[in-house]
Amino acid sequence: MAAINTEYKEPSYGNWRVPKSAGVANFSAISTLIAFSGLLLTIISFMIWGLWVGLAVFVVIESLALTLSFKDKHGQSTIDRFAIKMTFRMSRSSGTNLYRSGPLGVTEWGMYQLPGLAANSTLYEFTDSYKRPFAMLHVPATSHFTVIFSTEPDGASLVDPEQVDAWVANWGGWLAGLADEAGLEAAAVTVETAPDSGYRLRNEVEMNIDPNAPEFAQAILREVVDTYPEGSATVRAWVSLTFNASMRSGSKKRTPEDVARDLASRIPGLSVRLQSTGAGIARPMSAQELCEVVRIAYDPPAALIIDEAHAAGSPVALTWSEVGPTATQANWDDYRHDSAFSVSWTMTGAPRGSVNSSVLSRLLAPHGDIDRKRVSLLYRPMDSARAATIVERDQNNANVRITSGTRPSARALVDARSAVQTAQEEARGAGLVNFGMVVTATVTDKERLPDAVAAIEQTSGTARVLLRRAYGSQDTAFAASLPLGLVLPKHSMVPSEIKDAL
Repeated sequence: MAAINTEYKEPSYGNWRVPKSAGVANFSAISTLIAFSGLLLTIISFMIWGLWVGLAVFVVIESLALTLSFKDKHGQSTIDRFAIKMTFRMSRSSGTNLYRSGPLGVTEWGMYQLPGLAANSTLYEFTDSYKRPFAMLHVPATSHFTVIFSTEPDGASLVDPEQVDAWVANWGGWLAGLADEAGLEAAAVTVETAPDSGYRLRNEVEMNIDPNAPEFAQAILREVVDTYPEGSATVRAWVSLTFNASMRSGSKKRTPEDVARDLASRIPGLSVRLQSTGAGIARPMSAQELCEVVRIAYDPPAALIIDEAHAAGSPVALTWSEVGPTATQANWDDYRHDSAFSVSWTMTGAPRGSVNSSVLSRLLAPHGDIDRKRVSLLYRPMDSARAATIVERDQNNANVRITSGTRPSARALVDARSAVQTAQEEARGAGLVNFGMVVTATVTDKERLPDAVAAIEQTSGTARVLLRRAYGSQDTAFAASLPLGLVLPKHSMVPSEIKDAL
C-alpha cells in the first residue's frame, strides 16, 4: 500500500527585482554615456589644446561618471546625497520647511489646510450602486482621484496555514487584476497600530450589561473595562485606489462627477474581491471617516476626543479644511506636527532570497515604544503590454552586463537568471507590479523618539527589508504613509525614466 505524505510544507515567496539599465560593467546607462563622451572629448582636447588640457578634461568627466556609478546599499550615489542636502538647506533657508495654518497662520483664508503634497486636494462624497457613501479625494497637481476602503483584517492567529496561503494567492491575483482596471494608476495598503482609548469597549459593555445581574458579575465587567485598555492596541487597515482623470493616454480629462459616476459601479466589485484576500469586510470610507483619520494622524491626542464623542453618541462634524495641523516643522531627520513627533522611512531593498507569508508580522505589530505606527505598501500595477516590454528589456540588459566583461561576477550571473525567471513568469500570465514601502513612527514625547527609531530599525531587520530614513523629506514621507493615494513619482521634478537610467 502506497504511503501518503500529509506533512505540510509552507510555500515561500521571492524573486523581487528592480529592472536595471544597460551599461558597461557596473556603470548605468547614463554613466556609460558620460564615460564614452568623456573619452571622445579627451581625444578632441588632446588634438586642439594639448596634453594637459586633455588630461584635465579626462579627469573631470570620468570622475563624474565614477561618482554616479558608485552607490551605497540604498542605491544613493554621492551626487544624490549632495543634491538632497542642498535641497533641504534651500528649503530651510527660505522657510518652506515650516507650516502655520488657522486664523493666525500664513494662509489668507485662515483654514487648517493640509500641508505639502495634499495642500490643494479636494474631498468629495458620492454614493455607489449599493447606496453606500464613499469619499473621493482629488489631487489637481497630478489629476488623480482616490477612493479608500476600510477593511477589518482577519489576522493569522488560529488560522490554518493553508488558509493563509490561499489569502496570499488571492491577494496576488487581486493585485494582478488591478492592471486591467481602466484608468487605475496606483494602489496602497496602510496598516496603522495605536493604543486603544477604551471608549468603544466601555460603551459596548454599558449598553449590554444587565441591571438585574449579580453585583459581583457587574463589578468584574466594570473592572475589565477599566483595566483592559492598558497595554492594548487597536489595528486598522485601509486600501486606497488611485485613478487617472483620463481613461487612457491622450484622452479627455473627466470631471469629478464623471469619475464618481464611473467608480460608483466598480466599487462594489472591488470591495467584494478584497474580502477573499483576508481583508475581512471591506467597505468604502465616507468623507467624515477619512477626515477623522487624517486629523488624528497629525494630532494623535484628538483620537481620545473623537472616540469619546462616538461613545457618547455625539456626531463629529469635520470638513476637509479643518483636518490639517496648526503647525509643522520638517527637520532633517524627523517631523514635528502639532502635539507629536514622527520619523519616516522608505524601503530601498526588498527581501533577498525566499521568505514566508509572515515575514512582515513583527514590523506590522504594535510596539510599546511607539504611540502610533503606520506601514504603507505602495503598488503601481503595469498593464500587460508594458510589462512584456519591461521584462524583455531587463533580460537583454542583464545579458549585456554578463557579456561586457571577460569574467562576469557571481551577482551578475544570479541577476541574469532572475531576469530570465521573471520573463518566463510574465509570459505565463503573471502580473508585474512596482512596489515600495513607507514606515512612520509617531510619539507624543520627543524624549521617546530615539526608542521609537530603534524599534523600527530592529523590526525591519526581522522583516528582511532594507529601510532608509527619509532624510530631508520627512514631511513628504509622512504624507505618503497616509491613506490618501499620493503617487510620489508623479510629484517628482525628475522623470522616472531618468532616475531609472542613473
